[in-house]
Amino acid sequence: MALPVLICDDSILARKQVRKSLPETFDAEFKTAGNGIEALQVLRTQEIGLVFLDLTMPELDGIGVLEAIKAESIDCFVIVISADIQPEMQRRVMELGALAFIQKPVSEEKIAGVLKQYGLV
Repeated sequence: MALPVLICDDSILARKQVRKSLPETFDAEFKTAGNGIEALQVLRTQEIGLVFLDLTMPELDGIGVLEAIKAESIDCFVIVISADIQPEMQRRVMELGALAFIQKPVSEEKIAGVLKQYGLV
């Protein structure tokens, strides 16, 4: 059965890059969101197993999404993919429950390593 996956990034190109970087054997059904508000609408109304989440977005950023996921006890895994590589930001997303922090640009090797580490592929 396909894993429901949400890719949230304000860049269409970045969303496509994440999808292209996933292993061919990764069985998933994809949803997308262009900002945190859209992401939370999906997360509140649909079963999502895994979220690929950007941090810097308009309307509601990735930190706001992580805070809402934690506050509302939304059951999903989150992998943050961001160009914001400040150690403090990485520490913050992990405190909020992210599985991993991947630096942009994303690659198949980086994503595959995290997916394997957590038994998602």
